Parts: sequence; structure tokens; C-alpha cells
Amino acid sequence: MLRWLIGGGREPQGLAEKSPLQTIGEEQTQNPYTELLVLKAHHDIVRFLVQLDDYRFASAGDDGIVVVWNAQTGEKLLELNGHTQKITAIITFPSLEACEEKNQLILTASADRTVIVWDCDTGRQVQKVSCFQSTVKCLALLQRLDVWLSGGNDLCVWNRKLDLLCKTSHLSDTGISALIEIPKNCVVAAVGKELIIFRLVAPTEGSLGWDILQVKRLLDHQDNILSLVNVNDLSFVTGSHVGELIIWDILDWTVQACERNFWDPSPQLDTQQEIKLCQKPNDVSIHHFTWDEENVFVAVGRGLYVYNLQMKRVIACQKTAHDSNVLHVAKLPNRQLISCSEDGSVRIWELREKQQLAAEPVPTGFFNMWGFGRVNKQASHPVKKQQENGTSCSLELIGDLIGHSSSVEMFLYFEDHGLVTCSADHLIILWKNGERESGLRSLKLFQKLEENGDLYLAV
Repeated sequence: MLRWLIGGGREPQGLAEKSPLQTIGEEQTQNPYTELLVLKAHHDIVRFLVQLDDYRFASAGDDGIVVVWNAQTGEKLLELNGHTQKITAIITFPSLEACEEKNQLILTASADRTVIVWDCDTGRQVQKVSCFQSTVKCLALLQRLDVWLSGGNDLCVWNRKLDLLCKTSHLSDTGISALIEIPKNCVVAAVGKELIIFRLVAPTEGSLGWDILQVKRLLDHQDNILSLVNVNDLSFVTGSHVGELIIWDILDWTVQACERNFWDPSPQLDTQQEIKLCQKPNDVSIHHFTWDEENVFVAVGRGLYVYNLQMKRVIACQKTAHDSNVLHVAKLPNRQLISCSEDGSVRIWELREKQQLAAEPVPTGFFNMWGFGRVNKQASHPVKKQQENGTSCSLELIGDLIGHSSSVEMFLYFEDHGLVTCSADHLIILWKNGERESGLRSLKLFQKLEENGDLYLAV
């Protein structure tokens, strides 16, 4: 009985700390996506979505098919068939400004070692390259130089006509996993745990052809780099398999900041807990991140972290945002964030400022005579220090979109037409703003009644 009185109140708190996954009820008052359209065209995992314009997007995946959709109605516009194996990369390919035809083009790479240029207005296959020695894992467009790059076991530079301008020698069997453009005609390639800086040399009067030079190798990561993006004109960011986030200077390629303590394990961890952490390396993998002017939003294992670029520290986190690894994050207006996971869920979060609690006053009088005041004063220091070093914002769950039955690979956000998600269940779901759609339906009804003259008869 005495044991129950002393320890009974602590057990529920301990259980709550071990299961920190936030849940939300059926009444999701801040979630606008109350209607959905299920789009079926693929017969394998859908891994990629790319926005073509204000009302169209394309989807692609392991069936090798590219499908063009209307984001407003969910109508299937085109199906592009040409690849024989899964698609590994896709990017938009804008037409030249001088060109009379302003057709929307896309580039797709496949495990069949081909790259195809598609016309998304007609569905026509414009051109195809089949001379690759390995699978192309990533594509990048350098619009200022009017060339595009393909990354696999080597790095190739191509012109708009798909002529090979130059290439590197064999880099690695693992291949280039990501590519970004940086100033001074340079690109950054992620190859395993290395970053390689290449400089493109355009033809001049003295040289007839293009050239690509290896400028520097950066070896600061301890494990394979999974994500690489530009965040602004000053920095680019990389994330690795073991949870390393490094912010780099975009001009001199030096490390501006580094964050490796996303999980911040307690120093009192016992051996069994350490073994358990080591058995789950994916729990700290940085699969994806997005950014705005102030913050980088990082998907770390099952969690979400907000890293402030100015303060160079984490200002908010949800260590268990999903039941499985978070695969994709995106920033929405009004300080909102969307994440999707291997568990098939899509969740909407809001970044909120925390209310700073005032420090408790030091007791005086009778208790202070017996020394209680000094003890409490000393105990208040760790609390104050914890508040100073802790997060200053919170990520609050405001919406939970349940529709997919398998891993949600990524999504697109259309300001006017809603949210598009793709999944390993072969489906694409178009999530609609229920209030907006209801208003549009009412407007169409009134327009129809007015056209038929029924509106005036009813009045």
C-alpha cells in the first residue's frame, strides 16, 4: 500500500514520456483538407511528383510510366510510356524564351539507363539518350548556362539537344545521389559520405569545347549523405544517415554550422539502451528537409526539427512526429508544416512561440530560517538553465490526413487546388479544402440556375 502511494502517481507520467506521439481527434478544426479524390493510373510504387504549372502536375514511379494530371479536377490528361524500368529522377525542363513554342518539357531518368525529354502538352517523346554506362540517379538543370547534368557513377554535362558536352571519369560505384548548382559555375555532388565541388568551364575563343574540373572534396560527414539543398544565396545544407546536419558557405565551401545532437541522449543511458539505439540507425537518418528565410525544417528519423539559421540551434522539435521514418517535409503559409511518413500518414503542424514561464521566487521567512530557501534557490538554477538552452518554439499537430495504406513518398502543395500525395500503395490522393470546394459548387449551381432562368423563377 505504501509503495502504491509513493510511486503510483509517477508511473503514468513515465508511460506518457515513453509514448510521445501526438494524436488528434476527429474534430480537426484547423485542418482544411476534408475532401479527397483518389487517382488511379499507376500499378507500382509512385515515388515522384513534379509541378508543371498552376493547375497541372506529373507523377512517376517504379512502373516506368509518367502521368500528367489536372490538379483542379483530378482528371488524367496524358500517359507517357517509354521507359522499361523504374524512374529514378524527374525534373522540369523549361522552353527557351526565344522559342515560339512554349511547351512544358520534363526530363526523366530510369533504371533502364535512359533519359527522355517529354512534351507535357502533347505527350510526345521529344528525344531520348541511351548511352549511359550506369543508372542516372539525379538530374539538375543549370538554366543560366542552358545545360543540364546527369549524375550516376560519373557526372555528365548535356546541352538542350541532348548532345554530351563533357563528363568526368568513374567516380564511385555508389554513384552521385544528389546535385545542386552553386555560384561561379560550380556544382556540388553528393557521393557516398563525400561532397565533391566541380567547376564547369564554358567554351571560349581559345577552347572549342566544354570541360568539367574537380575543385575540392569535402570529407566532414561520417556517413552517407542523404539530402543536399540550397537554402539561400549564402548557404547550402547537407544531411547524413547518422543525423549530421551541416550548413556550408556557398562561396568558400567552409562549414558555417553543424548539428549532430538531434536526439541528445541522457548521460545516464545504460548499456541496454545504448544497444537499442545502435540497432536502429534509421532513427536519426536525415531523409529530407525544407527551409524558409529563417529556418531549416529537418526530417530526422521519425521526428521533425526546426533549426534556426541565425541562432544556429534547434528551436522546436517533435522527436516522434510519426510512427515510422519521415520521408518528406514542406513549408506552408502561416507558419505551418506538412510531413509524410513510411507509416502511411500525412500530418499538418503549426510552429508556435512558447510562453516563457516566470522563475519561482525564493521562499523567505520561517522556511528560510531552516535552510529550505537555500536549497530551493540552488535547485532553481538547473530549471532556469534548461529553459534558456531548451527550445523556444513548439510544433503542434493540427491535422492528420489518413487515406493511404502504405508509405507516403512525397507530396505537392497547390495554393488553389489543395495537396497531392503519392504512395507505395500505387495511389495518388488529391486532398481538397472542403470549405473552398463547397463554395465553388454553390457558385456553379447559381451560375447554372441563372443560365437556365430558374434563379429568377425561384425568387
